[in-house]
Amino acid sequence: MGGAEAPTKLVTLGLSPFLISLWMVSGVFVARWTLPVILKGTSYVFQDLRERAHLMVWAILAGALWAVANTLTVFAIRDVGLSIAFPLWNTNSLVGIFWGWFLFRELRGRVWKTTAKVLGGAGAVVFGATLLGLASVHRAGGASHRLVPGILAALGAGLLWGTMYIPYRKAYLSGMNPLSFVTVFTVGELATTSALAVVFLGGVRPVLGAGVAARPVLFWLFLGGFCWVLGDLFQQYAAKYIGIGRGIPLSNTNQLWGLAWAALVFGELSSFGKPAQAQIIAGSLIMIAGAVSISLAVAPESEQAAVHEVVARECDRYGLDQEVAASAQLGKDPLGAARHGRRWWDYLIVALATGTFVWLARYATHPPLAMSAPWIGVLGLAMLASLVGCGWLLWKHTRFS
Repeated sequence: MGGAEAPTKLVTLGLSPFLISLWMVSGVFVARWTLPVILKGTSYVFQDLRERAHLMVWAILAGALWAVANTLTVFAIRDVGLSIAFPLWNTNSLVGIFWGWFLFRELRGRVWKTTAKVLGGAGAVVFGATLLGLASVHRAGGASHRLVPGILAALGAGLLWGTMYIPYRKAYLSGMNPLSFVTVFTVGELATTSALAVVFLGGVRPVLGAGVAARPVLFWLFLGGFCWVLGDLFQQYAAKYIGIGRGIPLSNTNQLWGLAWAALVFGELSSFGKPAQAQIIAGSLIMIAGAVSISLAVAPESEQAAVHEVVARECDRYGLDQEVAASAQLGKDPLGAARHGRRWWDYLIVALATGTFVWLARYATHPPLAMSAPWIGVLGLAMLASLVGCGWLLWKHTRFS
């Protein structure tokens, strides 16, 4: 997810944040339909949705929250830069910890040592974010009148993203597959970003006109959305298997990747003085240390028992099979993917998605941004290695269930 934010740097060229968010989410929409089809097939996804139809409205709500947060991140990048905005909106981990404790009984029971690790890590996240926010004051050549709005936009995105994890956890405690959840989730994303663009830019015609004018950069924004989905799927599985109180802080190590792209590819830190650079690096490392502390807080039996009570509560409320929902928490597939073959329209969906990217690539041009090609190659290879390695491990242990 860290590398996926790199195309949003196009906001510095004067493109509207609403349009950048819309086009990026369009790429997200393509990916969120294509990847589940490739991994499981539409028959599997639709059966999962039918058996847990009550969760569809929650998925759409989560998508709407994501869309607004994503739009705020574009404003934040424009105003304070990627290296500052990225760690600030990753304070969503604090919000996730609270909701995990308050609604889903994470960190409940006799878990004093575990709670200390989580709260200590949360404190480190807050302190690191504060250092990063203060470092932006020293930004050389920055637009001081945009400093406060940029920081508020990043923090607002973190609040919305942290709240968005409530539907995630609710769905996965009920046994839903993350691939099914994100298929509906993306409907809320695209509808919300489209509405924001139309309302704030004066109608459908200006939005379509801006899309034609910006056709040379659309491929990069679609590609950023596609990469975001690849990373987000891993985050979805983390939320399912280890909870939002732990999974979200650990996934927020993506800020290191955001900092790497900002510093190595775009040279953002060159506009900061030495003290501010040191402060940014220290703040990022402190936030990462906090996330690691949280991730090491393994749930003891008393906490696992409390979570099982939540599973029973959700099943009683919606008339679900408690044994099926509990087995899904262990990586077992309640639907049995082997019974669901591919249909002709599955291949059509993949073909249309591929054709969309090929068509956009025909018009793509090199973005007029100062970038380091060698570092793009290095970070790109690192992302690919992470995708293949982590994807294989997830398939080995869960078969993407």
